[in-house]
Amino acid sequence: MSITKSVGILTAGGDSPGLNAAIRGFGKAGLGAYGMHIIGFRDGFRGLVENRSVRLDEQELSGILTIGGTLLGTSRDKPHRMTVGGQVLDMTDKVVETYNKLHLDCLVCLGGGGTQKNAYRLAQKGLNVITLPKTIDNDVAMTDITFGFDTALGIATDAIDRLHSTAHSHHRIIVCEIMGHNTGWLALGSGIAGGADVILIPEIPYDTQKIADAIAMRSRQGKRFSIVAVAEGAMSKEYAQDMGAAMEMKKNAANKKEKAKANDAIAALEKQHASHISTLSRNLEELTHLESRVTILGHIQRGGTPSAADRLLATRLGTACAKMISEEQYGFMVASKGDTTEAVPLDQVVGKRKTVPLDHPWLESARMVGTNMGD
Repeated sequence: MSITKSVGILTAGGDSPGLNAAIRGFGKAGLGAYGMHIIGFRDGFRGLVENRSVRLDEQELSGILTIGGTLLGTSRDKPHRMTVGGQVLDMTDKVVETYNKLHLDCLVCLGGGGTQKNAYRLAQKGLNVITLPKTIDNDVAMTDITFGFDTALGIATDAIDRLHSTAHSHHRIIVCEIMGHNTGWLALGSGIAGGADVILIPEIPYDTQKIADAIAMRSRQGKRFSIVAVAEGAMSKEYAQDMGAAMEMKKNAANKKEKAKANDAIAALEKQHASHISTLSRNLEELTHLESRVTILGHIQRGGTPSAADRLLATRLGTACAKMISEEQYGFMVASKGDTTEAVPLDQVVGKRKTVPLDHPWLESARMVGTNMGD
């Protein structure tokens, strides 16, 4: 006779389309196929620390498939570095206490790279943990794709489509900042799909003069506007070199004073880089003598109804997670591999980031249709 398993679930990090679909997929499979007792924690790891929970039954899971965001709420709190009463404390032991108090057999964590790290730390404390990869950035290692990416890709593409008409009407350069953290998947994919003339991603530091030359060439050909799709983490060659030097300085610091100096240099560069989109737009305007405008899509890319592809992916990963728990496979991330799923050990996921390879087919296609990559 099988014993009913009690499972906790939480969503952590930034919100992402498909979270509710994943919760529903896991919950319905856990309840219906395996008879699990499922407890949802509010607002990520903070809700786990504070034991703010709700039982997830069929009624709670009904009607959430198409809804964006997460019914459980989320936060960026880390169990080992959580602000409590104005102090930053290690609350890991409190997490373990809640886990044991509720007699959980497993904790399911839905999140991006940071969540994978936090879950792995809990696994090292003896908790049974399984994770699901979500993020619009598509940068979680060891999975083909993360849920949330397809929806954000569609939103960013639609925005670029719309920007074409206003750019054409006013003969402008439109510089459009697209999310993606420190990877270029979202900007590259939406830039290609939306027909951007220039695409700038973190993996390829850009030369502003070469971008201006490409735009000027378009103008001479009678094309009086240009769309520049820029990943939020994109950087100029000068910034990349300066940051590389500062990071090397920190790595080779012989004492606390040298390390502090390096950290100050890094902080100053990061502050300067925060306005690089505006700087790029202004420089392009000066170099090309064409009017330039900036559009920052921001969090609109993370909102709204998840796409069919994200709902399907999230449901597949959620149901696979329920099956893994029934088989007592713990310490894994449920990865997407082609049309199926794969259990990847968490120690193979943490500390890694899936960036755009310089020989990726998307890059080859972009160049072949004449897209300038800033290099």
